[in-house]
Amino acid sequence: MVVSGGDRSEIAFFDVETTVPTRPGQGYAILEFGAILVCPKKLVEVDNYSTLVRPADLSLINTLSVRCNGITKTDVVSAPTFSEIADRVYDILQGRIWAGHNILRFDCPRIREAFAEINRPPPEPKGTIDSLAILTQKFGRRAGDMKMATLAAYFGLGQQTHRSLDDVRMNLEVVKYCATVLFLESSLPDGLIENGWVSPNAATRSRSNGSASRNGMIMGTTDSSSPSTEIENHQISSPTNPNREGHLHVPSLMTPITAKKAHSDPFNMGPLSVEVERQTLQSDNMDEESSLESSLNAAAESVGSSGYPAFLEPDAVNIPSISVSLAPLYHGIQRIQVTHRDVLLQLCCTRLKVRFGVSTKFVDYAGRPRLSFVVDATPNLCRVLDACDGLAQKLSVDSGSSSEWRPIVTRKGGFMNLPTVRFQIPTVADGSVSRWLTEIYQKELSATPQRLVFSRFDVAELDALLTPGTFVDTYFSLDPYDYQQSAGIRLVAKKLIIQSN
Repeated sequence: MVVSGGDRSEIAFFDVETTVPTRPGQGYAILEFGAILVCPKKLVEVDNYSTLVRPADLSLINTLSVRCNGITKTDVVSAPTFSEIADRVYDILQGRIWAGHNILRFDCPRIREAFAEINRPPPEPKGTIDSLAILTQKFGRRAGDMKMATLAAYFGLGQQTHRSLDDVRMNLEVVKYCATVLFLESSLPDGLIENGWVSPNAATRSRSNGSASRNGMIMGTTDSSSPSTEIENHQISSPTNPNREGHLHVPSLMTPITAKKAHSDPFNMGPLSVEVERQTLQSDNMDEESSLESSLNAAAESVGSSGYPAFLEPDAVNIPSISVSLAPLYHGIQRIQVTHRDVLLQLCCTRLKVRFGVSTKFVDYAGRPRLSFVVDATPNLCRVLDACDGLAQKLSVDSGSSSEWRPIVTRKGGFMNLPTVRFQIPTVADGSVSRWLTEIYQKELSATPQRLVFSRFDVAELDALLTPGTFVDTYFSLDPYDYQQSAGIRLVAKKLIIQSN
């Protein structure tokens, strides 16, 4: 594959096959990398590359791994290491649109990890298309669980081999078939589709469809509090390795390209061929990052200059005064908002005890970590959040959403059976530099809280501050979401005051 030079407008569909972790803390090792370059104007393959990869530790290839992809120790013993193919992989991916099935949650992080292990900067995408995300949202669940094998069977494309090059080619064909079906359906009267005369579940919820608010609510954020799935296309699960294509929550279906252009058509590939040639990396309102930042900015407008008077303590909340409603978001799409006496509800809680420190389990479209931490929830806080949860869930169902609702408060036992809640620490990228949107302070006993200024995006430094047992004062907004068949309310930290023990 000769891919250097040119305008790099091709879409890089890629897939990695990996080992399967069998114990907590064990990572993944890449066993195979495969990619095809696709012309965005004709959607045809113009080049390809694939290779087996020999991991540093062959013992990582266990029975589970072989059952997933059929790659044995004998297969890779003479294969090149990742460091030996890194230049080729970098050249294929750098500055191109990345595409694949569930690459946001799996393949992108694996690529970044592999480059980190050899102390090299990873390639960066111009944009990312996750076919699991976009097809789940636009094609619906008419094809079942939306695994690649299920989609291929639905269209009669044969069996999935779970080998990288075969899988990416099948991925492209599945996208073409889905696009054709949606294109044909888009030209028919709504009544035919909604009555199921064309195909089951044809009228799907879509953030790009003008009827989205009729069929259900589309929210622009990810439920990072829910369990993530890890291994794409693998047919087996283990305690440390849930199936990669199960109930997935993906930050963005297409980032940052085609978002504003695609809203008038259920699946318009035309704008894609135009937008891939644009060099801008600016996200629009349909990207989770900007949607979340917009939410925080909107909340900030109600905050006075003298502090945070718009943030209520749970004791100050009158439960009957809480209400929920659908509010315009963009392009005619609506989202749930939670208000208290007709004012956007925001809460502040003092001395919440950290149960689990900073988690980097959830990632954005390029595999960068999205941060969160878990605290023990007080009874008064649970009272308010449970009330918000119940009202929002009812409105979600009444509005036609079929997504699984995930409660804010987690009650799964643990130490003294205390309920917990998860707070999100949103991040944004300024070019190659990431920064936190949350204001973070540290307080020594009775002293005045001091604003912490971080010289760089250092998750370890933040994790050292939010250790289990630490107490924090939190000022946060309630951010409802309905995305990828999952819905709920995220708690987004606007301000944290970390108490020094």
